[in-house]
Amino acid sequence: MMKVTSGFAMPRDLVALGSSLKQVGPIKEIICQIGSALIYECSEQLVDMRELVDLIGRALVDEPPLRLTDGHIFRDGFYPALDELRSITKNGREWIARYQNQIRDEYGIKTLKVGFNKIFGYYIEVSRGQAHLMPDIFQRRQTLVNNERFISPELKEYEGKVLTAQDRMEMMESDLFQKLRLKVAESAEQVCQIARSLATIDTLSSLAEIARAHDYVRPIVDESDKLEIIEGRHPIVEHSLPKEQFIPNDTGLDGEKEQLMLITGPNMAGKSTYIRQVAMIVILAQMGAFIPARKSHIGIIDKIFTRIGASDDLSRGQSTFMVEMSETANILNNATSRSLVILDEIGRGTSTYDGVAIAWAVAEYLLKTDGRQAKTLFATHYFELTGLEKMIKGAVNYHAAVKEWNDEIIFLHKIDRGAADRSYGIHVARLAGLPTPVITRARQILGELEQDGGRKSSKRKVLQAVEKQLLLFES
Repeated sequence: MMKVTSGFAMPRDLVALGSSLKQVGPIKEIICQIGSALIYECSEQLVDMRELVDLIGRALVDEPPLRLTDGHIFRDGFYPALDELRSITKNGREWIARYQNQIRDEYGIKTLKVGFNKIFGYYIEVSRGQAHLMPDIFQRRQTLVNNERFISPELKEYEGKVLTAQDRMEMMESDLFQKLRLKVAESAEQVCQIARSLATIDTLSSLAEIARAHDYVRPIVDESDKLEIIEGRHPIVEHSLPKEQFIPNDTGLDGEKEQLMLITGPNMAGKSTYIRQVAMIVILAQMGAFIPARKSHIGIIDKIFTRIGASDDLSRGQSTFMVEMSETANILNNATSRSLVILDEIGRGTSTYDGVAIAWAVAEYLLKTDGRQAKTLFATHYFELTGLEKMIKGAVNYHAAVKEWNDEIIFLHKIDRGAADRSYGIHVARLAGLPTPVITRARQILGELEQDGGRKSSKRKVLQAVEKQLLLFES
């Protein structure tokens, strides 16, 4: 209706509006049979617009041209003066032929004819020998060698109509359309009210259809601190896979014993899908929809914060790491104990030690800071962070399960309790298509690093540093 009220609506817009409003009555009849307070409230907003629908239907043709200036947007019979102008432009030759025969018979001049030229316009032509038979009311317009040309009042009136008919017709259609648009605009408030109600009904209908077709359930939503999802599924990813191939996963956070899920495991194992899935299920539950799960109990979440993916902002001179830190800062400064925080690979945009230190500090802040102890899903490749579980209450280790078989790995896409024991990065690199010599060399280097205690010593150093800091604070 914005185009209508602002004066920019074209004929096709009004026809489309009329077609839409025509469906309101049948929709109201159907939904009135549904025993729902919300649906009933929506149905009460579906006011009768038959008068407006009838006006648009009587006025405009079914398929008007794209532009108003193209003409012929009104139906024949809607406005008599417009019909007359159309008839003049369309049936001009017929009228001339009838008029010519009429005055021939009336004055007995068989050679009389009606013609037209661009200089003198329409004229009645007779031979000079018969010019005396022409009545006095006919005005002489031109004298030729053998003929005389006259104009009659009736032909002069018709000439004025014909020569200006097209311009007048365009002006008349434009004026009529402006009036029609203003008339439709008077119903803007009712039309917007109907649109809002239909939007609500459409949303509820879509949610109900999806819930029924894909076995969604109604969650329990209350003011508790629970975030419990049994056999939750990603509402989008599950439909991109063959039927029954999506692996459901559980989630259990209570804000105390299990406040922060620290999820480790290789790439492609399903960590990111899982944490996104939890966020989407919470949103669906709190908007009043059924959810893709077997069972769920969700305490009210006031905000959902996410730090997912790697991207830069070159237009503002921000690197990938700067963008990551800015988004993380926003989370830490605004999250509350009733928030849900989704973190994916915090700290990976800088050096390993810096990344581990930042990721650890972020997790620790969310676990220990009063008023900021949000329920958190933290996916990471930093195995050093798994030490949080033993050091800070509320941190719980989970991992994306993987099965090794014949030097191959199989992603089970299952989130299980406990930390991952390996990253399987070289296996994933091979799946991605890295050349065999690169994979072979990577394995050699990994073996040398592990013999030197690279990863284990790194984790040990981090844990020792953190334990030292905690002892200082406690003393």
